[in-house]
Amino acid sequence: MTKAVNTVEIPAGVSGYELLENPILNKGTAFTQEERDAFALNGLLPPKIETLQDQVARCVETLKALPTQLDRYVYLRDLQDTNETLHYAVIAQDLYGILPMIYTPTVGAGCQQFSHLFRRPRGLFITAEQKDKFDEIFANPRFDNIECIVVTDGERILGLGDQGAGGMGIPIGKLAIYTGCGGIAPETTLAITLDTGTNNEERQADPLYLGWKHERVRGQEYDDFIEAFVVAVMKRWPNVLLQWEDFHKNNASRLLEKYRDRLCTFNDDVQGTASIAVGALMAAINLTGVPLKDQRVAILGGGSAGIGIADLIKCTMVQEGLSEEEARSRFYIVGRHGMVTEQTGNLEAFQKPYCQDSKRPEKENWQLDKAGTVSLLDVIRNAKPTVLVGVSGVAGSFTEDIIREMAKHTARPIIFPMSNPTSCVEAQPSDIIQWTDGNAIVGTGSPFEPFEYKGKTHYFAQCNNSYVFPGVGLAAIAVRARRITDTMFIAASKAVAAMSPAISNPNGKLLPELADMRKVSYQVAIATAKQARAEGLTENLTDAQIEEKIKAAIWEPEYKQYVPAVDKPDYA
Repeated sequence: MTKAVNTVEIPAGVSGYELLENPILNKGTAFTQEERDAFALNGLLPPKIETLQDQVARCVETLKALPTQLDRYVYLRDLQDTNETLHYAVIAQDLYGILPMIYTPTVGAGCQQFSHLFRRPRGLFITAEQKDKFDEIFANPRFDNIECIVVTDGERILGLGDQGAGGMGIPIGKLAIYTGCGGIAPETTLAITLDTGTNNEERQADPLYLGWKHERVRGQEYDDFIEAFVVAVMKRWPNVLLQWEDFHKNNASRLLEKYRDRLCTFNDDVQGTASIAVGALMAAINLTGVPLKDQRVAILGGGSAGIGIADLIKCTMVQEGLSEEEARSRFYIVGRHGMVTEQTGNLEAFQKPYCQDSKRPEKENWQLDKAGTVSLLDVIRNAKPTVLVGVSGVAGSFTEDIIREMAKHTARPIIFPMSNPTSCVEAQPSDIIQWTDGNAIVGTGSPFEPFEYKGKTHYFAQCNNSYVFPGVGLAAIAVRARRITDTMFIAASKAVAAMSPAISNPNGKLLPELADMRKVSYQVAIATAKQARAEGLTENLTDAQIEEKIKAAIWEPEYKQYVPAVDKPDYA
């Protein structure tokens, strides 16, 4: 007899507390009487049998009663470790309101206090001393069905820097978004922290710190550790999607380039951040009427995120007809020592393509506030960029002078202070609106409330990677993409931009509602999968087959009926 679609067979011997303590299988008070009889649950639960909706209502009531966002973050993490279906059902009922609780900006505090908030293990913590134990650790049968891994070494957590083992909060949060927004089944996901030590003195001095108390491993030892990890991952899960998260700028782009052609992998800080920035920029262009190829872009922050954004915008400009050189010349990268030029010292390989030639005649005629250093204000005054992006992690670095100077030269300046968390944002979006007399188009990394100015409501697009990476990951898993390319991320950007409410309403929001993330992720997945097909990175599926595979891969937070996999065991 074929089992019903919504029926799950529970292995013999899994019953009682073992069932209740399995977050993937646990249904708590929603176990039916038949299930309570079959799996020795009588007496272990209150007598009332609830629906999933009843449980969600109780959780929402609890969330509302908690005093701070960090308290809500901790509560939701506990719920995730207790009952994953309920956890995601709670998220689904208010995606807009709960995303800030499970990820930015609250996850930053969660990482900083990780060792003090720790309840129970989730994911894998592997130290550099365990380089030879990857196969042993990965061999656990509970990891047999893993399809998606998010990995960090905790060195560059948001704008907060080195958090060591506390960085685990990021992979856990990203995977929660994969499931909540993209519908990737939680039992197929795995969070991993590669603990290579920490140089954070506060963590080192904390007696409760849970990580490896060792200075960060560098050089060849670090590279050998990462290589051993990748080799072990490819051996255990040949078709896995591997996402790199919050690695230091000196490693993020370097590791991406090293491994991007060996397995299905991407770096969300480099490519995901870039993709949503491009998507928001394309949506903004619908309002300004200035084609992308005619934009001039200043980026404050020359790390992996800033250069990643530049790379993807440049590739999109090339698609629109510019040469590589023409496109690259339209970018002005400003780091801690000013604009990046051929005279800037200690540049990483990924930064060098964006060096401006300071000897060109037009540069020699620039008016500078201080000889020998080209500041962001100097760039704004002389290059007259139409787009300004901030990924510096330096709060307040978009000063009033800088924003007002930009508004002098651009009728509708596009300004994206994208640093996370909120404490690191380059400028308050409400200030940007006032300093540009309401003309700026503003996108941010963290959520900000709308702002009323001169009778008009200004909405601030949250350029959240959640618009992109869940759909890209869903596509890669559903159609078994062998690689993930920059052009796949451009396809994702265009899919997001095509859903902009501003297309039909000039006063509308720049990006789709966060509450509609499931719909957004589906459209992003379709576009990404089609691009993978065009590049020969998956089998030659029809459009209908792509849609069918993506729909089949989407997990929904709903309870299924449990039946014993074999004849009912004798629990007496």
